[in-house]
Amino acid sequence: MTELADLTAGELVAGYREGTFSPVEVTEAVLTRVDAREPELHALYAYDAASAREDAKASEVRWQAGEPAGPIDGVPLTLKENIATRGTPVPLGTAATALTPAVADAPAAARVRESGAVLLAKTTMPDYGMLTSGLSSFHVASRNPWDRTRTPGGSSAGAAAAAAAGYGPLHVGTDIGGSIRLPAGWCGLVGLKPSFGRVPVDPPFLGRVIGPLTRTVADTARLMSVLALPDERDHLSLPPETIEWSALESSLSGLRVGLQLSAGVGLDVEPAVAEAVTEAARRCEAAGAVVEPVEPFLTRELLSGLDRFWRVRAWSDMAALPADRRARILPYIAEWAAGAESVSGVDAYLGFAAIDRLSAATLRATAAYDLVLSPTCPVSAPPADWPSPTNDPARPFEHIGFTVPYNMSGQPSVSLNCGYTPENQPIGLQITGRRFADLKVLQAAAAFEQLRGPQRPWPITAAGSR
Repeated sequence: MTELADLTAGELVAGYREGTFSPVEVTEAVLTRVDAREPELHALYAYDAASAREDAKASEVRWQAGEPAGPIDGVPLTLKENIATRGTPVPLGTAATALTPAVADAPAAARVRESGAVLLAKTTMPDYGMLTSGLSSFHVASRNPWDRTRTPGGSSAGAAAAAAAGYGPLHVGTDIGGSIRLPAGWCGLVGLKPSFGRVPVDPPFLGRVIGPLTRTVADTARLMSVLALPDERDHLSLPPETIEWSALESSLSGLRVGLQLSAGVGLDVEPAVAEAVTEAARRCEAAGAVVEPVEPFLTRELLSGLDRFWRVRAWSDMAALPADRRARILPYIAEWAAGAESVSGVDAYLGFAAIDRLSAATLRATAAYDLVLSPTCPVSAPPADWPSPTNDPARPFEHIGFTVPYNMSGQPSVSLNCGYTPENQPIGLQITGRRFADLKVLQAAAAFEQLRGPQRPWPITAAGSR
């Protein structure tokens, strides 16, 4: 029998409506799971069981009155640490940050509270969100529930670990180069990077999005119905649009689908990853899709330019810190950012211009397709104490060749599990759509969810199995 902590958000809401169980019972089950797993996973920041119980009791009253606040009322949920919640400091994963309580909820936090979610905690992230890892100078390094010697990925590290371990069904992350999709891939989850501007962000920044990490496509769609509500604080957000997020029934038949197995630069795709993604494409083809190869379009020049601009941006922030605080930054990140100290103004601009060039190249390369399939990451999860799959600050982005182009182009992109390595590590399949076609991407993900067949049990116990 499935434990309450492992039910989907849809199943929880149905149970609340029918009176089968209550938000209080579910929250207690999730808190028990957290207490059992958190000492070894280190997924949470600002964990507040008492506040969660208060949220659950208030939700129970609403459900008893037949007046739920929204589609996730009473559902346990976490928010990534960099999504501000009123009264909680936002350290951005680094010990260099002054711990000043946030004065207001950020848009995503405000929307989930308005919908009645039970906020369990914030989730951990690496320094400034600039690692595909759970390493942090502020938080204890988070671990991957599938194999605690490995990283869950990042920068939505704690969110992915919490989701895979069953800290409730809904988790919210952020993504500027793959920070939702990469940990989703390494933890066997559904991780959606929505179209740029679809979910309001405060403060907004070019390429940054907020999106769900869940175990099912339906739960991702349910959470998007809340997160995508408008908020005037994001001047870069899309115009409000009514999207029937629950309309996931769709067919792959007749769709033109591109299959990309090489990013063009960076790490080689591991054989097991290539095999799993190719098999996913075969299943889509058998369901009626027309699958064609996509040639690589990311170049070394573009990836290096993006790296240079991000270093300049990070160094400009770090250089403004007092020396004692700057010294607290994770050494890998400090070394990486310091590479921008001697970058000229012209080279900094050329790095920034690489964003637009990459966006244009991505849109040109994918314009002919309804969807593009690729690995989420070319390699499986590295050791927990590695900041990145190369473990080299001079080569920090060799693993994001499949993900970062879609941040720059603004296209919606989702990762979901498509298989396992010989070491029982999940393998992420990335499905990307045309700009603003978020629902189409989720529909395709839901269709593949049915095609892929049964999945291995979630790693909900310390042994990594049931």
